[in-house]
Amino acid sequence: MAPVLSQLGREWRLQAADRWLLALFGWLPPLMFALIWAIFGAGLARDLAVGIVDLDGSTLSRHLVRHYDASPTLAVTHRFGAVAAGAQALRSGSIHALVVVPAALEEDSRHRRSPQVTVFVNSQYLLIGRLVTSALQQAHATAAGGVDAVQVLSLGSPSVDPAAVVTPLAGQLNPLFNSGMNYARFLVVAIIPALWQILIVAATVMALAAELRKGELPIWLAPAPLLALAARIVPGTACFWGHGLLYLGGVHGILSWPMHGSWLVLAAAQLLTVVACQVAGILLMLLALDATRALSLVAAYTAPGLAFMGITFPASDMTPLARGWRSLLPISHYIEIQVGQANYGLAPAAMLPQFGCLLLFFILVVPIAFRVRMLRSRGAAVESRS
Repeated sequence: MAPVLSQLGREWRLQAADRWLLALFGWLPPLMFALIWAIFGAGLARDLAVGIVDLDGSTLSRHLVRHYDASPTLAVTHRFGAVAAGAQALRSGSIHALVVVPAALEEDSRHRRSPQVTVFVNSQYLLIGRLVTSALQQAHATAAGGVDAVQVLSLGSPSVDPAAVVTPLAGQLNPLFNSGMNYARFLVVAIIPALWQILIVAATVMALAAELRKGELPIWLAPAPLLALAARIVPGTACFWGHGLLYLGGVHGILSWPMHGSWLVLAAAQLLTVVACQVAGILLMLLALDATRALSLVAAYTAPGLAFMGITFPASDMTPLARGWRSLLPISHYIEIQVGQANYGLAPAAMLPQFGCLLLFFILVVPIAFRVRMLRSRGAAVESRS
């Protein structure tokens, strides 16, 4: 135990002496978490720009446009005289949707010929496209319902129920896990863990690279190299686990986001995730033996984490290659535990498959040991030639 404790103390001193490592293991992750929250903290999209091409110019068309502009999600910021001008603005990104009100809208409505209002939506940005489409549908339904009600009442038939004609079917949306439809709870809970994974793997590589810069590779290849490596990552484990617990306390404690499951299960999952990421970082560094190449491997390995989590795109609809890559990322298994506990309040036994997947990352110790043996033999060969 004495060498291990000595290595632990040495690692703490190394991090304290290196400003970049001190930032990676100390203040940088909380600062980036706070920055992500500051960007997405509004939670609700407001006043998304919409353009109008009113080819009718009637009282009814102006009534319809007012309903669009009254929606808190939408803002009618541009009015165009021709569809071509509106299409150009939509392509340039000046507006997120273009509404084309047809000519003779009021006349066709008066004669019950069902005119069609055409909407072009830029769905390149999935979230904005979905929000704009939903808001336009709701605003249009409200405006059309009022027009239908006036027409029914104008018939003057006491046997006709206007409510039955205007709204034959009523729908009600009750979100189970995000009652305010707050997209911050949808994005932040995925972006921060994805960023957390990148920081853990990159910081592990940088910590090992600091030893390489000092030319102290023989210390790695001591009689117990795996114990030395384990001692080397323990300070990072404590730091990044603390960052993870700080994140949970911030969103579920300070911000009062719902927590329906077990804090203990989530804390254990975070600890396993941190160690799994560190083991992956050690392997990448030992394979590359160069900080630049290793960080390139880290970027290629961890960058798809957000896309492969299954939060922004369902994992069941991914290609086999994407699902395979997803299984190689510790954070994709952690996020299932986080969602299962925070949102669904699942029993700990239901999380056992995800915990099993995180434990499988410890198999990487085998190629790490094999790589260490190769480096030891290579170092012994160099010493014998000298």
